[in-house]
Amino acid sequence: MSVSYIDRQALAALAPTVCKALIISDTQYGWLVASFSLAYLFATPLAGALLDGVGARRGLVLAVIAWSAVAASQALVPSFGVFIAMRIALGFTEAPSFPGAAQSVKRALPRDKRSAGFGLLFTGSSVGGMVAVPLVIALNHTWGWRVAFLLTAAIGLAWIPLWLGVTSRKDVRDVLMRAPVDDGDPIAPTDAPSRWTLLTSAPVLRAVVMVVFSAPSIMFGLNWFSKYLAHDFAISQDGLARFLWVPLVFFDLGAVAFGALASRIDARSPQRRTHVTLMLAAGVLSATMVATPLVHSPWIATALVSSSLTGGGAIFALLTADMLARVHSSHVSTAAGLTASAQSLAYIVAGPLVGRSFDASHSYSGALSVLGAVVLPAAIAWCVWPMRRPTK
Repeated sequence: MSVSYIDRQALAALAPTVCKALIISDTQYGWLVASFSLAYLFATPLAGALLDGVGARRGLVLAVIAWSAVAASQALVPSFGVFIAMRIALGFTEAPSFPGAAQSVKRALPRDKRSAGFGLLFTGSSVGGMVAVPLVIALNHTWGWRVAFLLTAAIGLAWIPLWLGVTSRKDVRDVLMRAPVDDGDPIAPTDAPSRWTLLTSAPVLRAVVMVVFSAPSIMFGLNWFSKYLAHDFAISQDGLARFLWVPLVFFDLGAVAFGALASRIDARSPQRRTHVTLMLAAGVLSATMVATPLVHSPWIATALVSSSLTGGGAIFALLTADMLARVHSSHVSTAAGLTASAQSLAYIVAGPLVGRSFDASHSYSGALSVLGAVVLPAAIAWCVWPMRRPTK
């Protein structure tokens, strides 16, 4: 997950420089962000279904080779139109990343450790972003943005032998390469329904709705925070490195801390999977983004966005662990692909709207207020959503 986010976040870290070099407006930049998500939207459920069959060990190797090649090709883009095509290709090739990672956590860990495992998994996005920001900015400073895209893409090729090495043991290969039978989770169905009816099931539908309303605020922290700081506080491209890593650290803290708390609950009571109090607390934290337009210091703005991403990381860890506890083991990657697809849908809608809002008002205040305000009502809806226990 970290490797995939280094490749996809390189553009966000270089946004001011790349947009200036290729004469890309904020609206066009919004479409660049959305184009990746558009491809991801359609590709992740298909990638998930494929990985449920072939397993994560082989599937992730092929995916990393493909997306590393596409990421490196971004170094050659001559114009906005070609950049759009490359971001679409990157979205398609990175589609197996989260479904494969989620499958690995579900199959490798016992039930009472999976929530914590998903919390750790979601740190991949922010770790990748934290590595990408100083690395890409340093490469840009020394050799330019095109070389920065080329060299960061090579990281994926270094990951492949590590993955093959740690999954080489026979028992690990069996877990990650063969579709499992039901593992006896007390709230999972004993019989596998049709894979393509998953979206109509209550656990998956509830998770999808929560992702749609919580993902846009995370998107702002990942993809727009650099442009917000540069515009509102006149932070230079090199100076952004002081700020951009902070929200990513707090995203990690939220995912790990809330995932660990959820696992402690699961260990005491396997039936108690809703974690209502934790989800409500995460929703409140995520909503703190609404106060960002009121501040006049880049560090206070960073603190508020960091608080919001703390809640976002917690929300993603909680909803993923709860959903995958409620689906059959043979459909884990497909279900994970559907929530990843929902995240992409949210990015597709929200990204261009943020850009258009700024182009119309020359301010990010409206976008920040709306993105923060919609999360808490969605968290409340998640908490009261009726869940029927399967008949054993």
